[in-house]
Amino acid sequence: MKLKEISKDLYDVDALLDEALGKEGTAERERNREKAWEEYNARILLDARKNAKLTQEELARRIGADKSYISRIERGLTVPTVSTLYRIAAAMGLTVELRPL
Repeated sequence: MKLKEISKDLYDVDALLDEALGKEGTAERERNREKAWEEYNARILLDARKNAKLTQEELARRIGADKSYISRIERGLTVPTVSTLYRIAAAMGLTVELRPL
């Protein structure tokens, strides 16, 4: 292969991320970073609930909430408070551990 042929398959990943998520250091990029963390954490809670073999309704009942609230959390639309996160974890037989990065 010639170098010219190879170069067409190379991508500037930083440029692609800047285009999709906003330039590093901008408010847009920070909003997208926060949204990604919210979606990541939502998925962790969804997977934990399923591993605990609980329905959304059962988990909601255990923490004194309604099913739609659990659904919104698991879809990343609502971020629970820290105290609610602890209640959710306890209701699934889990604990929350805070540790340095």
